[in-house]
Amino acid sequence: MGSSQAAMSFLTNLARAAFGLGAAATLANSSLYTVDGGQRAVLFDRFRGVIDQTVGEGTHFLIPWLQKPFIFDIRTRPHTFSSISGTKDLQMVNLTLRVLSRPEVSRLPYIFQHLGLEYDEKVLPSIGNEVLKAVVAQFNADQLLTERPHVSALVRESLIRRAKDFNIVLDDVAITHLSYGAEFSRAVEQKQVAQQEAERSKFVVMKADQERRAAVIRAEGESESAQLISDATAKAGLGLIELRRIEASREVAATLARSPNVAYLPGGKNNMLLALNPALAGGR
Repeated sequence: MGSSQAAMSFLTNLARAAFGLGAAATLANSSLYTVDGGQRAVLFDRFRGVIDQTVGEGTHFLIPWLQKPFIFDIRTRPHTFSSISGTKDLQMVNLTLRVLSRPEVSRLPYIFQHLGLEYDEKVLPSIGNEVLKAVVAQFNADQLLTERPHVSALVRESLIRRAKDFNIVLDDVAITHLSYGAEFSRAVEQKQVAQQEAERSKFVVMKADQERRAAVIRAEGESESAQLISDATAKAGLGLIELRRIEASREVAATLARSPNVAYLPGGKNNMLLALNPALAGGR
């Protein structure tokens, strides 16, 4: 009987010790929190509210139930959003903007109080659309292409200034996509076709003008040549004409002599010469 009571007492003490260790471990676990690299914590106190100081990286203590940590990622993160905006000449343009943003660490308590943990999703799309529409409205549709560096710089400056009002730092702002509406694209294509047709017509006109000038110069040359021949004939008589006729006959004879299938019939009744093989002619 005494041994059973001792065993019961031992088990009871062991259970109490295990319960105490479990409660202590639970209390210790709830009293610790860890802030990883690239993060900061903001503490909310049930009596004092949001504490103004941020908590850095590492493991920290808190008062269970009374305090609660909220973790912020302070590393640079990309955000992409699109906006359909109207240009100065009333053309619709679709732009895609990419920004790299991070919160201002010293203002994290203020950001948590007014915007919450999803501050970037609440702020960036709205101010991005606002800035894009304001900047695009200052340019014509074609200027968005010809002056794209200036447009990008203007968007970057305006967006950085607007984000600073919400304690958000923008490390980079870039326009990644720009496209026009179907009507404007069709108008640009028709304009290019019209320009090509105009260039082609200009070339045809220039070619016709060159051909006309060449014909005039050729006619003037022929006229001067005829005049020179007429003058020479008037001075030398028919001798020049006979000389030209002999030269032309010589050229014709040389051309015919090089052809193997040409028959030459000189004047006279008994001098008939054919362009035949002499051996064949003798056989006959």
